[in-house]
Amino acid sequence: MTDLASARHSESGRLASLDLLRLFAALSVVGFHYFFRGSVAPGWLDTGYPEAAGIAIYGYLGVSLFFMISGFVIAWSAEGRSAGMFAVHRFARIYPAFFVCMSITALVLAFAGLDQLPSSFKQWLANIIIFAPAAGQPFVDGVYWSIVLELVFYGWMTIAVASGQFAKRPDALVCGWLILAAANEFGFDSSILRMGFVTEYAAWFAAGIILHRLRHHGRSTVRLILLAASLLLAIATSFRTRGWMLEHYGIGLPDLHLVAAVIVLFAIFIAAVSFGERLAPSRQLLALGGLTYPLYLLHQNIGYVALNALTPMLGRWLAAAISISAMLILAYVVWAWIEPPARRWLLRKSGIQPVMQGRASTKSSGNKVCPV
Repeated sequence: MTDLASARHSESGRLASLDLLRLFAALSVVGFHYFFRGSVAPGWLDTGYPEAAGIAIYGYLGVSLFFMISGFVIAWSAEGRSAGMFAVHRFARIYPAFFVCMSITALVLAFAGLDQLPSSFKQWLANIIIFAPAAGQPFVDGVYWSIVLELVFYGWMTIAVASGQFAKRPDALVCGWLILAAANEFGFDSSILRMGFVTEYAAWFAAGIILHRLRHHGRSTVRLILLAASLLLAIATSFRTRGWMLEHYGIGLPDLHLVAAVIVLFAIFIAAVSFGERLAPSRQLLALGGLTYPLYLLHQNIGYVALNALTPMLGRWLAAAISISAMLILAYVVWAWIEPPARRWLLRKSGIQPVMQGRASTKSSGNKVCPV
């Protein structure tokens, strides 16, 4: 199969249910940052939302849900593609929106001039490479940590595709990853392994990959066992994340609530994958799914600036409604008008005929919208 033919094969069909799931995950993270973090962590919002914090605290799990969606979509995207084509498509999908949203955030923070949200040209320059801390500078927005993990995952997937192992023994690769993740999180406790192999969130990525295998390649005892193992490891590692929450915010989900939340997210995703074709794809659903990536990149620090500026004039809840609406509109503009030409240019420079998703597209062209 040629690269062009394989690209068309890979892009055929899509699950509209994943677009809604992306929106749910993104809005959960938005709610967490505005209504929980802004209320319990000092220095972000002048006036918080303590009455909403008890529900908004669950929103941080939206990032884990994004990782599961990513595992499913990236496994789907990698099939039938060369490693070069896969890597170029991933870069073209993730980088233009990142660069634009990061630059917008840096400009807003520079204009706002807040002590708790500093911005400088040196910081912006370091963030161009995404791995800003490696250049001795903080992220322009704290949510970029998850983009780094996505890129690490993409890197390993590119190696797996290039070596032929993803085509030959994907289930074995997932099994090995889960074993390494469990060994590190509950044995070695190596920060190098945690970063280099994304061991804290491996279970979520792995579950997405296995669900792709189940949906597109059929059931097997091995895959069902791997899915169950992913769920158990996701539950176990979620307690490590809760430890971080307790350290930074002094509060975390109760044991039973945390276990139940992880199980519910797995169940929702399995249902979305299993019955998603019953939801007819449309331009509107494509837009809702597409805008989630720029929304995720834009919402946090710009949102804090907006909420602090608007709340004294409009009150907390109207300020929140306007801020969230503005973030959605800005994210849509980035997705519909800025991302497509940048992605087309990158793909054409790489000798690949782009199959685009965007405002002008009336046909679904594959669920390849990045989940983070």
